[in-house]
Amino acid sequence: MKIFSLPLIFLLAPFFFPASPANSASQGNGIIFSEANRFFSQANEATSSAEARKLYEKALLRYEKLSREVQNGKLYYNIGNTYHELDDIGRAIVNFRRAEKLIPADGNLRQNLAYVLSTRQDSIPEKQEEKLLRTLFFWHFDLARDTRMRLFSVCYIGFWLAAGFMFFSGRPGSRWLAGSLLTPTLLLSASLAIEHLTKSPRTGVIVAPEIVARQGDGQNYQPSFTAPLHAGTEFTLLEDRKNWLRVELPDGRQCWLPSQSSELI
Repeated sequence: MKIFSLPLIFLLAPFFFPASPANSASQGNGIIFSEANRFFSQANEATSSAEARKLYEKALLRYEKLSREVQNGKLYYNIGNTYHELDDIGRAIVNFRRAEKLIPADGNLRQNLAYVLSTRQDSIPEKQEEKLLRTLFFWHFDLARDTRMRLFSVCYIGFWLAAGFMFFSGRPGSRWLAGSLLTPTLLLSASLAIEHLTKSPRTGVIVAPEIVARQGDGQNYQPSFTAPLHAGTEFTLLEDRKNWLRVELPDGRQCWLPSQSSELI
């Protein structure tokens, strides 16, 4: 089952890498992007799985070439879709998560990511306190920083206008308006301050089809769990030690993974 067979991808064309005679780099990127779109579209229409795979791989090479030069949420979204079509669930999630950092409110991205997450072999529940925090403070986790900044600016200016009107007019309605704007102003300012003052932990995703987690940074250490971990399992990075990563799984368990088994977001 496919997530989305693009026409979606062509929605990017009007604003992504606009071709400009004065900017040869942008023009070259636009050509590469158009080629990637064309290969992806041809892959969707291919009559054999082998032919489709070759075309998806050609599209992927071009998307990833662009991603080394430009950070763009829609581009990471396309890369995630392409990896999904190539049955690489781990790298699909990696790129959807990268896209999520840039376009967290995108509906298509959320739908595709939710579907891919539901197909993972490992089902590891999130810690209840983490789940509760994400539910209670959804605006902090679900809205991009730029969106929160714009909302804060609107609420902040609106509050002082309402406060000034209340001071000079004395009307009860202006007091209610000022009070209703004060709450989101304080919540959004707290969200922005927390993000500025605290460093978000680095996260990652297992991309190897299957890997044995260890109790230490070497193959001679005992396995951490009775069963191996599989592609698509997410983690928080605790320590990066040469060729090994010490990680924490969503349920709080810790283990060591070979660096080559995973990709960091």
